[in-house]
Amino acid sequence: MRGGTSRGPFFAASDLPDDVAARDRVLLAVMGSPDARQIDGLGGADPLTSKVGIVSRSSQPGIDLDFLFAQVLVHESRVDTTPNCGNMLAAALPFALETGLVIASSNIARFRVRTVNTGTLADISVAIKDGKPIYAGSAKIDGVPGSASPVNISFLETEGSVCGRLLPTQKRVNRFDGVDVTCVDNGMPVVILRAADVGVTGYESRDVLNANSELKARIEAIRIQAGAAMGLGDVSQKVVPKVTLVAAPRAGGSLCTRTFIPHDCHASIGVLGAVSVATAAVLEGTVAAQVATPLEGHTMNTRAISVEHPTGEFTVNFTLDPLNSSRVIAAELLRTARLIMRGEVFVPATLGNETYGETSR
Repeated sequence: MRGGTSRGPFFAASDLPDDVAARDRVLLAVMGSPDARQIDGLGGADPLTSKVGIVSRSSQPGIDLDFLFAQVLVHESRVDTTPNCGNMLAAALPFALETGLVIASSNIARFRVRTVNTGTLADISVAIKDGKPIYAGSAKIDGVPGSASPVNISFLETEGSVCGRLLPTQKRVNRFDGVDVTCVDNGMPVVILRAADVGVTGYESRDVLNANSELKARIEAIRIQAGAAMGLGDVSQKVVPKVTLVAAPRAGGSLCTRTFIPHDCHASIGVLGAVSVATAAVLEGTVAAQVATPLEGHTMNTRAISVEHPTGEFTVNFTLDPLNSSRVIAAELLRTARLIMRGEVFVPATLGNETYGETSR
């Protein structure tokens, strides 16, 4: 399924091994990792297309579905379930409706989903007909060609989802290697720095930034220091925190971004990464706020932040705590999703200590 600007296979949790190590071996085989082309699997040789969604009915009161996101690394034999992925989350409810994990009879299906990775809750709604998702529609998101039916996601109290605090270092600005950064976690741990402070404009293309090995080495050194300061330990082998370079907007948005996930520049920006960056933009004194231009039309308890990225923009609508304007109660955004194919995926008959047989799937 495509979820937002990401893509990957979705599984019912009951169809995968319960043992985590065995499950990960299956997922690596499914995607064809480690291999630069992922030629022996379903992966698309890019972090955005080497993702997996695992869905089940939730046993927790008031929650309908559990969603586990797995980032399958392309070049390494490793599966990371540390972070969230708001893009893949957009396909979780359509998958559940397609497979009968949940049943809806009205024209709009609305269910509460828990992202198992961090415990983040989201209310998700999609249009349906005869119990199945409607995929055709007029909603457009940058980074995906054409249009589709909207998937509306409202994230609930994502503050400190991985690090335990909105500002994990308890400061709005830290300094690493002589560069001012803001460390924030409102759904995704992100290290934000001004593009100009590391010798670029922040308006370069993804390919230009990916070819800049000196830049990537410098921001990786900063990321490792920031990760430790955020309480994440040694992040050299982790995909979080992400790094976002910010600059003043130039296309009518609030600020311009280039995000590394963590070693390759994102074609756009991740959903929860955008939420975290946009949150920093509304917090006075942060690196993001220093370059951001506020949008008109906000009220005392709402803010809209338009995050520009390499292929367009991403708008996040915030509901703020009326008693504390620096606390975000909910972040609402629009995504789209599509069922691409359904069927069987085959893995080698023997993976590690498991024997699956010749028709393993």
